[in-house]
Amino acid sequence: MKIYGLQIDSVWENKALNHAKVTALLDRANPETGSLVVLGEMFASGFSMNVAAIHDSESHETQTFLSRTAAERGVFLLGGIVTKDASGLGRNESVVYSPEGKEVARYCKLQPFTLGGEKANYVAGDDVCLFRWQEFTATSFICYDLRFPELFRRAAQRGANLITVIASWPDARVDHWLSLLKARAIENQAYVIGVNRCGHDPKLYHSGRSSIFDYSGKLLADAGNEEGWIEADVDLASLNEYRKALPFLADIREDMTR
Repeated sequence: MKIYGLQIDSVWENKALNHAKVTALLDRANPETGSLVVLGEMFASGFSMNVAAIHDSESHETQTFLSRTAAERGVFLLGGIVTKDASGLGRNESVVYSPEGKEVARYCKLQPFTLGGEKANYVAGDDVCLFRWQEFTATSFICYDLRFPELFRRAAQRGANLITVIASWPDARVDHWLSLLKARAIENQAYVIGVNRCGHDPKLYHSGRSSIFDYSGKLLADAGNEEGWIEADVDLASLNEYRKALPFLADIREDMTR
């Protein structure tokens, strides 16, 4: 089976234009039926702190777009959205829709980015989220979560063998982005797909570099700096063979990871 990552230069706070960008890229990528397609963090708006202007809790524009697109293309589609919490703050979420257009998973970012003002405008999630995709047990994370390996370890201990990370990661720290994605793959012996935005927002430049790593840390795909997509074949049998030959996860000390 294949996984795909779509890297776009999100138009600031303009859902319609960003939905159109995704549709155009899907037309070009033509993902295989049943594959997993991953979009970036807040792909429909950019990484905005203006929750009142971009949230999807009333209009459901982006959630409807994701559901309809998943059904039309016959794929599992994961994308970043903003909803409104009961507290009035935002929720930075990733949602997954099945080829039938049904929601199969919803994850709220566990680590809001304090330096970017996110912690003042968005609530933190409560736990990791796992979902089934084909034979894989997948898990979702968002951007700043990548700096907290204990979150990924928790998901791996619950069975995750495919990790998705969606982001608005700035160019100034792109080396960290690539190094941490690779590290999460190696230490959890899991496939990792990281999907970042590219281009400028009102404050920062984002160099993209959406990437896919295999369970040994081998780079399978790199999107570079422009709009486009990445794809890679993933194979559960080879992953399981690798874990069996190198059973590092079996040596995790449970008393040190609680």
